[in-house]
Amino acid sequence: MVFECQKLPYKREFTSTVVSCEPSQIERLVQGKKEKIPAFEVILEDTIFFPEGGGQPDDRGFLNGIPVLQVKRRGKDAVHFLPEGIDIGAQAVGVIDWERRWDHMQQHSGQHLITAIVDTLFGYKTTSWWLGEFVSHIELDTASVSDVQLQTIENKVNEKIRESTSVEVEEYEGDAIPQQVRSRGLPDDHVGPVRVVTITGVDSNMCCGTHVSNLSHLQFIKLLHTEKGKKNKTNLFFICGNRVQAFMNRSLERERQLTKIFKNGPEDHVDLATKLQASVKVFQKTLQALLKELAVVQAEKIKVEKPKFAVVHRKDGDADFASALIAELASEDITLLVTVGEDNNGQMTLVGQEEVVSTLGPKICSCLAGKGAGKGKRFQAKVTQLGPSARQQAETILREYFQ
Repeated sequence: MVFECQKLPYKREFTSTVVSCEPSQIERLVQGKKEKIPAFEVILEDTIFFPEGGGQPDDRGFLNGIPVLQVKRRGKDAVHFLPEGIDIGAQAVGVIDWERRWDHMQQHSGQHLITAIVDTLFGYKTTSWWLGEFVSHIELDTASVSDVQLQTIENKVNEKIRESTSVEVEEYEGDAIPQQVRSRGLPDDHVGPVRVVTITGVDSNMCCGTHVSNLSHLQFIKLLHTEKGKKNKTNLFFICGNRVQAFMNRSLERERQLTKIFKNGPEDHVDLATKLQASVKVFQKTLQALLKELAVVQAEKIKVEKPKFAVVHRKDGDADFASALIAELASEDITLLVTVGEDNNGQMTLVGQEEVVSTLGPKICSCLAGKGAGKGKRFQAKVTQLGPSARQQAETILREYFQ
């Protein structure tokens, strides 16, 4: 299983003969849901499209101008999934999405380098890795990695990049693989020679992915952070190459925006944000106290009027306001509808006799476009229509019931 994409990872275009083309299906996200859509499975004599494997996603691009939706390995073949078919025996001209390929080459070679350096320095083995859309991570067989260790690893990997260390790929048959080569095993359906990726003087590792030919092509590796993984392991997050520049650009833009908001330089941002957060907490506590006092006042007014039902809405209210109002009226024989929040994001609570609540709760919930449930003398729901019109409909339901 050695395709042209693995032999010549820097190649961007190629021509190959179509060996087979069969109707198929492919699973895609359509409006956030997975759906199967029609597709064609196209197999070529050879390909520069990398089929997903070894933790590396597949390549994308075009075959004869037709978008390549997905590429998967099946035994010795790379299967290209297209929305249209191509005649068997026809010549297919392929053009890969080079930015995607180049990014994957940088991240994958960066992973090999980090894995080797971590093992050499601290003996932590890599048990798996994930090449994400923006950030990748390596799962290390250790409970933790200290900040000092992270800095040591980052310094060492970037030292190897500055040395322009070469990366070579060799192919071996069966038992000819050198003993020092690292491996987590081959897929059950592996066919053909085994590829070994060697970072000169650093590491040799069995791998099917596409890699840079020199570590200088990685430009720079930034270790971002770690988090606790599964089974007492640690996930180490990193970015390489062009992703570092993109990360810096996003960070600088956020810094510019914060400078405008705080009207102070970046060196003061953390201090100002801390003070602002403390002020917000004080404000929230004050607001909560005022809302509870307001709930008591509102309840006293309702007690004086002694209505069969009451409707109370506060746009600036919350669940605590509703609870305080309901508690103040708990001893009164009044059906109470309390709504709080914004017109498109609020809450409703209906309390009263169990028969009234079970009858009117779902109706009122429906007119306020909400989802909730009733239990005994209370019906609660999150609602998305709290405008004047919707609230008027809810009040009408109550009024008609008590006529």
